[in-house]
Amino acid sequence: MESPFLETEPQQSGSLQTAKDLFSGAMGGIAQVLIGQPFDIVKVRLQTTTQYSGALHAATSIYKNEGALAFYKGTLTPLIGIGACVSVQFGAFHSARRWFEARNADAPGRKTSDLGYGQYFAAGAFAGISNAGLSGPIEHIRIRLQSQPHGAARLYDGPLDCVRKIGAHQGLLRGLYRGEAVTIYREAFAYGAWFTAFEYLMNSDAARNAIDRKDIPGWKIAFYGGLAGEALWLSSYPFDVIKSKMQTDGFGAQQKYPTMRSCFAATWREGGVRGFWKGIFPTLVRAMPVSAGTFAVVEMTMRAIN
Repeated sequence: MESPFLETEPQQSGSLQTAKDLFSGAMGGIAQVLIGQPFDIVKVRLQTTTQYSGALHAATSIYKNEGALAFYKGTLTPLIGIGACVSVQFGAFHSARRWFEARNADAPGRKTSDLGYGQYFAAGAFAGISNAGLSGPIEHIRIRLQSQPHGAARLYDGPLDCVRKIGAHQGLLRGLYRGEAVTIYREAFAYGAWFTAFEYLMNSDAARNAIDRKDIPGWKIAFYGGLAGEALWLSSYPFDVIKSKMQTDGFGAQQKYPTMRSCFAATWREGGVRGFWKGIFPTLVRAMPVSAGTFAVVEMTMRAIN
């Protein structure tokens, strides 16, 4: 069955449809940041420090000591960058999906161009890997801004100052792309699971109710998108913990994790299996509205521009 995000008119060119995919993804990315940023700062603090007993303690401490606006620390970078990231995700996913559909249609003896779920996962993983070059440095800057001390002890005056200081210590490209290997692993598993879960839920609903996917109501699209968000994090969270630790690590003599492998080993020594799931609760709470909002906004945008 065809995706509701790609009800393409026959006369539309592939480049026009890709442009629509990218634009609708960008709108979904902006919604994702605005909905998810307060949850995200709690997640990062739990992942990278030991000063909080849990998510509620972290949230109340941030509010008490830093004020309500602290929940939107470092928002400018992701607001611009995550919009671009989600745009790339949807554009890459649907490009890969169309490639698989064409391949399936040409396969001898095959009666349908529909994708198998292994192909959906591969298309989602491709979308994640395509996005990693953007998400790695963007999230690195955001995480450093979110995790820095409050007040006079703050380390960075803003995104540009953060980029300048990272570059001064490690060189611009090497510094900004710290943790990129684990970012690629995370993105591949995360978005493979994200798109596969959503496609499965949508296809199952359409088959169960004997309707076309475009007739599935918006509230269901949002609900299924929210469930897909849970799948995204459950499939990739340990990689995200390692990424956060590497991207908040010190420089020079203060550096604790010179490699991804050393960070995995240190996390295991410090907390065992639980260490790889620290902060998962607020992340799963955040995932439902953020992912629901992303898919809902992408769908509404696609309906408006098609």
